[in-house]
Amino acid sequence: QVQLVESGGGLVQAGGSLTLSCTASGKIFSLDTMGWYRQIPRKQRELVATITRNNDTYLAYFVEGRFTVSRDNAKNTVFLKMNSLKPEDTAVYYCNKWPAYAYDYWGQGTQVTVSS
Repeated sequence: QVQLVESGGGLVQAGGSLTLSCTASGKIFSLDTMGWYRQIPRKQRELVATITRNNDTYLAYFVEGRFTVSRDNAKNTVFLKMNSLKPEDTAVYYCNKWPAYAYDYWGQGTQVTVSS
């Protein structure tokens, strides 16, 4: 059974940093490309970053140069290091396999709030 637990969110001032963690269990992690997604209320969930099992990464244009994604396969954990945060980064952040769809299992996410 798949389980995803995101943590590390919080309230931070613009320009600040946060590091999100996501621990996965079940078959979702070791063989899969993992992704970080975010959702703003009343908007569609969007892809932020992905990382393959071999640590090839992708970052969406709106976070490139500010965020980095990494993973620890031994601990079934994926990280999102967020620097130079902007108010528009405010969202609930989720991790999941990539690609993932609305009908897939999703964890509870972690709230990131960036104040101006």
